[in-house]
Amino acid sequence: MNQVTASNAEDEANEFYSGAQSRIVRMMIAIACLFTVAIWIRAGYRLGLGFAVGCIIAGLNFYWLTRAVNAFADRVTGSVDMGEHPAKSSGSAGRFVLRFSLMALVAYVIFKSSLVSLSGLMAGLFLPVAAIFLEAMYETFVALRRGL
Repeated sequence: MNQVTASNAEDEANEFYSGAQSRIVRMMIAIACLFTVAIWIRAGYRLGLGFAVGCIIAGLNFYWLTRAVNAFADRVTGSVDMGEHPAKSSGSAGRFVLRFSLMALVAYVIFKSSLVSLSGLMAGLFLPVAAIFLEAMYETFVALRRGL
């Protein structure tokens, strides 16, 4: 009886923690929308637009990084099906350079147009940090509440 109960609790915990990535993405979208509107209204369109662009770049970067980590984990664990064609590792370095080149280019263009927008961009780039922090708080609350 104890093994069945422990197994059910472990399955419940695994199911809960496996949903973290989707919860983080939803939190990123909610934070980006709420703060963009609030900053736009409170501090003006330049700071709001800079924050929105920073959020978009941070969201794209999070998506690309998630894909790269999942592909790496699949390759290491050998869980890629034979019918699938895994991404070549030679393209990973190129995508990494492209990702940071894109961020540098956008930051440069915004820097040349307005320093206020640049500060909004830099704040927007911290979007995943805020979402991951909220997810950690949520997981801690649920773990304490449910005993996971």
